[in-house]
Amino acid sequence: MTILDDLTMTRLHDAYLQAFADLPGPLFSRRRFQWLFTEGVPDQRQEVRVIEEGGEPVAGYRLRMPEHDNTHIAWLDPLFVRPDRRGRGLGTRLLDEAAGRARANGRSLLFVETPTEGIGARFAQAHGFTVSVAEARRTLDLRTADWAGFRQMLPRTEGYEVELWTGPTAPERLADLGTVMAGMNDAPADASMQHAHFDAERVRAHEERMVPGGLDCYTAMARRVADGAPAGFTRIWLDADRQDGWGLQADTAVLGPHRGHRLGLLLKLTNLLRLREHEPQLERVITWNATSNAHMLAINEAMGFKLLDEWNTWRLPI
Repeated sequence: MTILDDLTMTRLHDAYLQAFADLPGPLFSRRRFQWLFTEGVPDQRQEVRVIEEGGEPVAGYRLRMPEHDNTHIAWLDPLFVRPDRRGRGLGTRLLDEAAGRARANGRSLLFVETPTEGIGARFAQAHGFTVSVAEARRTLDLRTADWAGFRQMLPRTEGYEVELWTGPTAPERLADLGTVMAGMNDAPADASMQHAHFDAERVRAHEERMVPGGLDCYTAMARRVADGAPAGFTRIWLDADRQDGWGLQADTAVLGPHRGHRLGLLLKLTNLLRLREHEPQLERVITWNATSNAHMLAINEAMGFKLLDEWNTWRLPI
């Protein structure tokens, strides 16, 4: 756990908001930012660095390092410098420190995400990063979405049923959720990435941090009726305070033996319709996809998601 006093955390969050103010889309709430910078996520070690000038936090980073899978990598998530302090070498200083800390922890690759254009991309290129995965963010405006059309789009899928729940996953579903989460191993990723494996205890550790971490979640999971086998899932995350009007359409995966039944579309539409029923105040949903993920892009575009911006995952051998 990283210890930062409340005033420092408030000012650091303000510096973060200033650093990313020109980006469209949601940013971390104060509550979520504090959780990430102090508690982090299960099964990842993290280090936080803050630079202060005149008693004010002006730059910082969070370095996270997986401990179960892909123990050769580290992520800068994020690195930022307050706009009025840029051009003075603070970003380079932080990057050098982060790379050194990653090496000290046995890591050989450092990753960071930025928009394809702008100060972040220029910084990455100037410091030797190369593109690992090209990505795009798309948004769906829930205020103008065609809800009747969504209901008509629901595919008739024989032999499968969909289970729905809100919040942390119940103990009896943890193992099955871990099974379908493995479907994300097929998503486009850096060539060095190893497959992630989620047993029930690992999933439990993540689920238990949902509420204290300031999040809520809508989940849909498909099962084959004949034998109860878990087939796929999708999740939409939202800030527990419901203050920013955004939802995050996160992972969607269907396991190989169950593909070809339009389960991905069924899961996403069913979950979205339930979200609308229970969260009518939400205004928009945002999602990320690799630009090479043609199948998921087709589903999103059929649902009316519109391109917001394009991003890169950058890699740096260290």
